[in-house]
Formats: sequence, C-alpha cells, structure tokens
Amino acid sequence: MRKVLYIMGILSDTDLEWLAGRGVTRNISAGTTLIHVGVPIDSFYIVLDGRLSVITGMSGDETASLGCGEMLGEISFVDSRPPSASVVAVVSSQVLEVPRDVLKEKLASDTQFASRFYQSVATLLADRLRTTVATLGYEGRREKVPEPQYDPEAFDDTWMENISFAASRFDQLLRRLGVRASIA
Repeated sequence: MRKVLYIMGILSDTDLEWLAGRGVTRNISAGTTLIHVGVPIDSFYIVLDGRLSVITGMSGDETASLGCGEMLGEISFVDSRPPSASVVAVVSSQVLEVPRDVLKEKLASDTQFASRFYQSVATLLADRLRTTVATLGYEGRREKVPEPQYDPEAFDDTWMENISFAASRFDQLLRRLGVRASIA
C-alpha cells in the first residue's frame, strides 16, 4: 500500500481521471502470467486489487510480491527494453491497463502530466532501489545494511499533505473504475 501513496501523492486528480478514462480494467485469474520475461509489453499497469508475484531467474522463485497500488511495466516503459522478470497473479486480481502508445502520446503532448508521471515512477524506483540496497548491500558487498528509520516529523508539511491526499485519490480511482479492493 505504501507505493500507491507515492504515486497518488504526485499525480493530480486530473491525471488520475485521464488514466481511468484511457485505461481498461482487466481481471487476471490466479496463476495467469501478465508479463513474461523477455517478451516486450505494450501496456503499463497499476494494480487495483489482488496480489501478483515477480518471478526472476531459472528457479522460478518469487523476488517480490506486488499488491494494490503498485505499478507494473514501468521499467520497460522507461527504457523500452523487454521485462527482466515475469509477473504472475497469485490470486484473482484486477489491474488498470494503459496502452503504451496512448500513454506515450499523452506524455508528449502534456508536459505537466509528463513531469508528474515521471516523478512518480522515479520515486517508486528510488524506493525499490533503497529497499534492495538495504537488503543486499551495495556494489557486490553482501553485508546487511540497516533499513533507514523514518521519523514522520522529519518530513515537511507539503509531503505529509500529499500522503493524506494520496490515499483519498486512490480510493476515488477505485470507485471511478468500480473496483472493490481489499487493501491489506
């Protein structure tokens, strides 16, 4: 749920309305592979409900578990390379699917939207990188790096206001799309 707060705190209500209007709500059955490693994808996704698993390597081990509010396909969208992992629905799930060409056209024609969209993707990826470094270390060093402890009072008022609005915005998006999410 924390990821959705980053994304929805940066995107505006108008941005979310545009995504909801251009995207398609897609139901994914448990066990269905939404994204296949090495196979180019033509959409960007936001998880609306359910749980999906990121699978990497030959062993098929779960690298990450993705839930409500997570972005999928954002790395391939940014660098135009095929995905480096597969994404499989663990339970019946719903995603908002936004076609790549539609999103690229909007980004090219609306610089304000583009700025907010790319900032939300960068914020999400920065959080993932921090988590990875905290877990695995940096530059091949395997020592465990303690995860930073966040003091809510250290954040400025604007950031805290954005977080407050973020949950409300995501709830509005879910209602707009007719999704009854089980946010855990």
